[in-house]
Amino acid sequence: MIKTFFNARAVLLVGAMLFATATATATFAGAQDYEFQAVQTEIKEGPAATVSVRLVDKRTGKSVPDAVIFTTRMDMAPDGMEMMTTTVEPSDSTKAGVYAFTANLSMEGEWRFQVAAKVQGESETVKGEVILKAVR
Repeated sequence: MIKTFFNARAVLLVGAMLFATATATATFAGAQDYEFQAVQTEIKEGPAATVSVRLVDKRTGKSVPDAVIFTTRMDMAPDGMEMMTTTVEPSDSTKAGVYAFTANLSMEGEWRFQVAAKVQGESETVKGEVILKAVR
């Protein structure tokens, strides 16, 4: 009887450990599981340049639709001119998981585009940045 009690207890303990391990390694996502990627890295300079970024779930490689983009910033930090900023306005996109914007890329060079978004089901804010090159 004592041996059966200890065997049952060992089985319960192993089961609890397996459950805890499975729960801990389940697909709980976090902000680090997402990435913004430039659809196109070279963009024609001008007052109505279209900038598109894709939000990707790094675990699956799939685009993430329906994120709420709430912060954007475009500056020339890669060229040492972080104070050189421009406006960024949301634009229509025809592809799920691709977010389009219109920006005034007033001069050639490298531009940093910073984005922050909320993804459905995630408590953390997803942040990212892409480097773009404005060309003539």
